Amino acid sequence: MNQKPHGRLRAWQAACLLAGALSGGAASADILIGQTTAVSGPVAASVGETVAGVHLYLDHVNAKGGVHGERIKLITLDDKFEPKLAGENARRLIEDDNVAALFMSRATPHTEAILPHLAKHGVALVAPSTGAMTFHKPANPLVFNVRSSYQAETEKAVEHLHTIMVQRIAVVHVDDSFGEDCLAGAQKGFANVGSKPVAVIKTDRAKPDYATIVPQLIQAQAQAVIWIGSSVAVSDGVKALRKAGSSMQVVTVSNNASRGFVAQLGDSVRGVIVTQVFPNVRSMGYAINREAAALAKAKGNLTLSPSVMEGFTSAKVLVEGLRRAGPKPTREKIVTALGGMSHYDLGGLELGYGPGDRTGLSYVELSIIDADGLFRR
Repeated sequence: MNQKPHGRLRAWQAACLLAGALSGGAASADILIGQTTAVSGPVAASVGETVAGVHLYLDHVNAKGGVHGERIKLITLDDKFEPKLAGENARRLIEDDNVAALFMSRATPHTEAILPHLAKHGVALVAPSTGAMTFHKPANPLVFNVRSSYQAETEKAVEHLHTIMVQRIAVVHVDDSFGEDCLAGAQKGFANVGSKPVAVIKTDRAKPDYATIVPQLIQAQAQAVIWIGSSVAVSDGVKALRKAGSSMQVVTVSNNASRGFVAQLGDSVRGVIVTQVFPNVRSMGYAINREAAALAKAKGNLTLSPSVMEGFTSAKVLVEGLRRAGPKPTREKIVTALGGMSHYDLGGLELGYGPGDRTGLSYVELSIIDADGLFRR
């Protein structure tokens, strides 16, 4: 696999994260936006890509004068993929840094830890990088999702496997709210096709026991496994399966739709299926893809990936909300502006919010990783 694009991406990620870290002490920007996310830890690779996508768009907007003449400054704090630290970071950003809104937290338990701080201060959270149903139904008036739900992803994954005559499907999921949510979607898919999983296996979030998991999957004679976990956990699981001589089909969800996940898979990359919540980056029929590609080229050929596009798309939603909130946007004005965003064309994708609706986009497709590490339809 050609590693040059990936090397350029790592350099771009480092620059973006450094800019975010330094922004806490600068005073030139007018609109402060806060972010707590896993800059380090098991999902750092994909987080780096989303942050690169965010800065790709925000840098473009700021270079043109910002929003209503005010530049946007993103303050990014590292929660190390620890829910408790994510909650503390959110408190600090809201109470100490006085940010106007929070943006792109990562993962389900971590975002749940943020919710009390949103409610206490009336602060919007834009584009949490999680598809947990708990943030969709019932709708939290302060949480503005951009991407589709995990349940929609796993439901479609089961239905897709059934249509290609894969009948014996297992589910491996991390033992937390993220894993349970994905399992619930898969169970909907099984019900829709009149089937049941041949095995459901819970794993520890930090230390999955592959020596136990893999034999259970093989003994169940599973033809495919829907594996829910961090990019490190799933990639190591794929490697453990292949080392055991199994060619079982592995499907995972969009939290692993990144170049970092591809690199972690190494020689086991080919054939892994990843559900996607944004169109394939090579689908140039979408104006948003053409826009991102042009900006990436101007920035030095940043390699686009699904995770980069999640960050890019989320930044567009944030900027549009700030634009609609008017000059010197307050927390209350931002919530009101986003809540009234019933129809917004992102570039071939229409996003909308309304009373009792904070879902944003409803888009899911499946991709398969080829031998070159590219996501293919």
